[in-house]
Amino acid sequence: MGYAIADAALEAGHDVILISGPVNLAPPSNAKFVSVSTSDEMFDAMHRYADSCDVCVLCAAVADYKPAKASPTKIKKRDERFSLELVRTRDILESLGQQRDRPFLLVGFAAETNEVEKKAAKKLREKNCDLIIANDVSSAISGMESDLNEVMILFQNGERKKISRTSKKIIARELVKIFENSATKMFDKKNVTITERN
Repeated sequence: MGYAIADAALEAGHDVILISGPVNLAPPSNAKFVSVSTSDEMFDAMHRYADSCDVCVLCAAVADYKPAKASPTKIKKRDERFSLELVRTRDILESLGQQRDRPFLLVGFAAETNEVEKKAAKKLREKNCDLIIANDVSSAISGMESDLNEVMILFQNGERKKISRTSKKIIARELVKIFENSATKMFDKKNVTITERN
């Protein structure tokens, strides 16, 4: 979905910074591409580029946990059980949402398997996003590992907008229009327009 949104934003004439972990997709040739491998690299890259953007879209969460220690050598198989201690990763969306007077529209995604709207609304509030894109990933025919998706967009003012099941490319184009409209409203409140920002 992130790559589809990047493509759609480029088609609409926007500059795009695509920060991506390892995937089997070719990045759009006109985007500034930032490749990362770990959750810490993703956190650092997002904070490095966020303030230079009008809209930050966080499409997929990195793992919620990571190993507490990394072994410099291969861990050999043993006969007894082996436990791996995990620690929480830093929450990128939450950290961006906590920024006071942030100069960008913050868009998060909520991939859920049940109570999709309820959990997305909670995430919208708790992470202090401007919009949350909720999608049900319990179905094998849309969402993850599929070219199809259907989403519900939740706004801070309580508004909801549904995009029925269709290709991710079409959804991405609709989302970019929503982001443009929301960002314009946000920046108008601050007496600036998108074109006046660096």
